[in-house]
Amino acid sequence: MSYSPNVLRRAQARLSQRREERQARQEALRRQVYAQLPRVAEIDRLLRRTMAQVIAAALREGGDPTAQVADIRQKNQALQRERAELLTGHGFPADALDDKPLCAKCGDSGWVGSDMCDCLKVLCTQKQIQELSQLLDLGEQSFDTFDLGFYSPEVWPAWGRSPRENMEKVLKICRDYAQNFGRYYFNNLFLSGSTGLGKTFLSACIARTVSENGFSVVYDTAGEVFARFETQKFSRDEEDAREARDDTRRYLKCDLLILDDLGSEMTTPFVQSALYQLVNSRLTAEKRTVISSNLTMDDVRGRYSPQIASRLEGEYRVLPFFGEDIRLQRKGRM
Repeated sequence: MSYSPNVLRRAQARLSQRREERQARQEALRRQVYAQLPRVAEIDRLLRRTMAQVIAAALREGGDPTAQVADIRQKNQALQRERAELLTGHGFPADALDDKPLCAKCGDSGWVGSDMCDCLKVLCTQKQIQELSQLLDLGEQSFDTFDLGFYSPEVWPAWGRSPRENMEKVLKICRDYAQNFGRYYFNNLFLSGSTGLGKTFLSACIARTVSENGFSVVYDTAGEVFARFETQKFSRDEEDAREARDDTRRYLKCDLLILDDLGSEMTTPFVQSALYQLVNSRLTAEKRTVISSNLTMDDVRGRYSPQIASRLEGEYRVLPFFGEDIRLQRKGRM
């Protein structure tokens, strides 16, 4: 998974905060127990001392320390039993003062070796949804709140079906794609249609569901994506180039890229090259992509190179959107 540096940084900060909160609670409990049971405090000091004695005996040169180590260990165990009896006898768990991380798997570090721990993945998911919410204005948008009532049940002759019948099918495919992400028989979707027909809404629904299932999701407009590729290649500012390089790496490596409004950008030779790199690299790496665009596939063939058009047409499931502009319908109802 390739979470954005901002998402990962915020998730790690939250993990660190949780660790500090746990340690503060543990220390407060320790002070409470020591004040109520001074003998427990004394036992803890003795346990620390006997541990040092065990280490010293093991390292002592000359002679066999086995008997001394066994004696110290026996005293240590006796102290631990007394400590447990004191704690349980006064209403505390026997292990109340033991340092127990919230995540036993990683010890609250967030990492198991070089692999991200599940606890940090959960936090990354939460922070990623917050970030996506700011970009996509997620609000309460979900597949369950998608309103098919804005789509006419009357058949459009040019399509041979009604907008509502079409959107029922589109909605089902988008929902199934998101809920079965990585296992669905379509790897990539191309949402095609005019503005105001629900493409961004369904993109947001896909982003939310896929993110909630623990995958890394990046959403951005086509214009911004290509601008970042351009900054990476041509900027003379080292910091700008580094940040752009991080962004383009995320576009290439995230589990799901949602590329919004393809076709709104100026189609320069550089944009053609960047789009080909983006599409081809993600296909080669078997990374999933959802593209939304006002363009039809005929438009794509006329606007982009044959190599790009071939990949979009051959590797993406095209979902047509048609009907009356929902924004205008809402305005008319006010």
